[in-house]
Amino acid sequence: QVQLVESGGGLVQAGGSLQLSCAASGNIESINVMGWYRQAPGKQRELVATATNSGVTNYADSVRGRLTISRNKKTVYLQMNSLKPEDAAVYYCNTEVVTYATHIPRIYWGQGTQVTVSS
Repeated sequence: QVQLVESGGGLVQAGGSLQLSCAASGNIESINVMGWYRQAPGKQRELVATATNSGVTNYADSVRGRLTISRNKKTVYLQMNSLKPEDAAVYYCNTEVVTYATHIPRIYWGQGTQVTVSS
């Protein structure tokens, strides 16, 4: 079994910064892709950023240049700078994990952390 624990959300003024983190634990053989998605009220969940285990990153156009994803073997971070009110959402960690039990990649989601940006 795999557990994802997110932290770092909160309330920040527009223009401010926050850092999110998501730590994976459990019977993990490898983690291929780690990333962040977000969902604002009344909207669909959307991709924010991803990072592969070889260092390739991908960003939504709306966050490129302001949000930075980084990771190590089992933890992924999202450094959020120059935050805007439209960045407010619940942010979800997303990982593609291979466990020793199955040796098959499977997607896991974190519980979500709220980011609120005041204007």
